[in-house]
Amino acid sequence: MSEVEQRRKFRFPTAFTVLAGVLLLVWFASFFVPAGHYQLDKDGAPVPGTYQKLPSCSAPAATASSLDVPSPGESGVAPADAASAPGATVSDLGVPCVDDSLSFRFKQLWNSPANGLYGVESGKGFVGPWEEGFLYGSAAIFLFVLAVGAFITVTMKTEAIQTGIGRLALRFRRSGSVLVGLLMAVFALGGTSYGMWEETLGFFVLLVPLALALGYDRMVAAAIIFLGAGSGVIASTVNPFATGVASDAAGVSIGDGIGLRIAMWVVIVAMAIGYVLRYAGRVRRDAAKSVVGVSEEDALNAQSLVTDVPALTRRQGVVLVLFGFTFLLMIYGFIPWNDIWGEAFNTDFPLPTFHDFYFPEAATLFIVMAVVIGLIARLGEEGTVTTIVAGASDFLGAGLIIVVARGITVVMKNSYMTDTILHKMESAVSGTSSGVFAIVAFVVNIPIAFLVPSSSGHAALVMPILAPLADFAHVSRSIVVTCFQSASGLVNIVTPTSAVIMGGLALSKVGYDRYLRFVWPFILAVFVVICAFVGIAAALD
Repeated sequence: MSEVEQRRKFRFPTAFTVLAGVLLLVWFASFFVPAGHYQLDKDGAPVPGTYQKLPSCSAPAATASSLDVPSPGESGVAPADAASAPGATVSDLGVPCVDDSLSFRFKQLWNSPANGLYGVESGKGFVGPWEEGFLYGSAAIFLFVLAVGAFITVTMKTEAIQTGIGRLALRFRRSGSVLVGLLMAVFALGGTSYGMWEETLGFFVLLVPLALALGYDRMVAAAIIFLGAGSGVIASTVNPFATGVASDAAGVSIGDGIGLRIAMWVVIVAMAIGYVLRYAGRVRRDAAKSVVGVSEEDALNAQSLVTDVPALTRRQGVVLVLFGFTFLLMIYGFIPWNDIWGEAFNTDFPLPTFHDFYFPEAATLFIVMAVVIGLIARLGEEGTVTTIVAGASDFLGAGLIIVVARGITVVMKNSYMTDTILHKMESAVSGTSSGVFAIVAFVVNIPIAFLVPSSSGHAALVMPILAPLADFAHVSRSIVVTCFQSASGLVNIVTPTSAVIMGGLALSKVGYDRYLRFVWPFILAVFVVICAFVGIAAALD
């Protein structure tokens, strides 16, 4: 191929360009998708059968019942002014309407990066940088990623990781498949137990050199995490952020339907491990079979890891112990023990928990441990600080990708598109047979999962509507919970709006187009398996 042809060869755009395109697509869609709103119960969940379209504030007002919507000037949704709408009948709280002016819509697009970082959700559901309420932006995850980068870089400076990976690769160089299978099983256990997903971002920089040292490529490293943790999330058993929230919203116990979910976990995790091992084996036998390719630099680094492996020093051994302890401490802190075991269990067998330990606390943990490791390795005050700053800057790109992805969800939320799409899904699943209903309930949750990447937000949104519909179809509500979480987990493995997918690919230096090429057969196979599981379970229920 000539140099000119190589220049003209199509290259898939970067993650930032993909997300910018998705952002513009969602923003343009907001001009055409009608704004709508469900009435909310005391817990903030939509009430089935209460969906109403929201008229434009610039259009003549019409008679409507009052809805729980934001006040004027707060979110672009305001009561219509009777004086400006002759002949209108206005209720006590006014007729809700949406500000669909170009200036307001452009402001939502313009503010999306800021909202993606530090946007605050008001008590009435609008997200903006100057609102009062709860943090909706990804500032906590953004700082977490930078802290992980600092921690990893300081540890790498000691060469403890490189030496440890080299020794591990040397130990498993003839049985790398065993290590890959074990790692995926561990990630799958984290996914099914507490929804391990965002937390995996810290592991990419570890597994890439390990996979290369074992003779694999960067895709194998990404797949170990994405398909390992992802398959566990798809078949969540006691995941409080998916199974727990959905079960509570559906009015069933988190243990209802756990037998079905355990069976799904075994099958889907086995499929994931087999799929990755099959690809990894092909790449190991012939590097030309890699969908991402193996660069000369990667090959040289991998070769040096297994041919020139020095012995671990005592100081490096201490660093590795602290390194592993830090990640174990993070995982332990993330697990919501009270939600999993229940208050009764912890009364008799109390567990020392960290109370509300999440990304802010984890970020502090990584920074503190980076300092500790720097001191133990005798990097000095200046060397430790310089390395921490350099590590954070190396991870800045992945952090910004997370911010942009979150900004997209803010645009969808503030344009009131989600309830309209949910209403269409509600109409699609009503009046079907048990088996068909379960499959349809799974399928209709897939587009919603694209719109609402948060599993807990997705559950709170759809379960109050789908659960009552399950009663009419004579399907157990626990099966609907399984349908929801399977759809949410499946989409999370592939959606470009997922901060974990785009951030993890950036850390692995794998293009999104290459990842799609690799993963789509697995997605289709799992889709069929899930349909079979929920359809048969509903028919036999």
